[in-house]
Amino acid sequence: MENIPINKIQQSGLITLDLQRYAPDIEYVSFDLKDYLFMELILKEKDFRAALKELDLSSFSEKTVLVYCSTDVIIPMWAYMLVVTKLREVSGPVFAISPSAFLEMLWIRAIDAIDISGWESQKVIIKGCSDIEVPPAAYAHIAWRLLPTVQSLMFGEPCSTVPVYKKKTALSTL
Repeated sequence: MENIPINKIQQSGLITLDLQRYAPDIEYVSFDLKDYLFMELILKEKDFRAALKELDLSSFSEKTVLVYCSTDVIIPMWAYMLVVTKLREVSGPVFAISPSAFLEMLWIRAIDAIDISGWESQKVIIKGCSDIEVPPAAYAHIAWRLLPTVQSLMFGEPCSTVPVYKKKTALSTL
């Protein structure tokens, strides 16, 4: 008689969700307003307008553009509007958002599109190891979506999980 190994994890009924499958796949170009500040502190309107007139638009051609400022200064709202006015004819969509916030927004959209309708009262593991960086916002958002639906939620790998949530049953409340 052969001694065939039994895959207990497969038999457990656990659903493993690998978030890296939902990673945003979009090319974008950053436009950092910091590069147009006087002493990295002040945006001077006259100098800014002159710099925009001289801007080489070829790197923005038909691409999504993210306009933001990587330094902690106050940027007047009209500055974003001037950049959009300059890029509108050559670029794809232009957003006033940092690259990290933009990617988090895309992660959240991708997670919202996951069909979890068949996961009612299931045990779900959110895979912990991945080849790409998954932001904390993605883990938080998938937990928020799954908590009302699943029986239990875990983080990690099927062989070693961290329990995150377990639905209370009527018997456990007695």
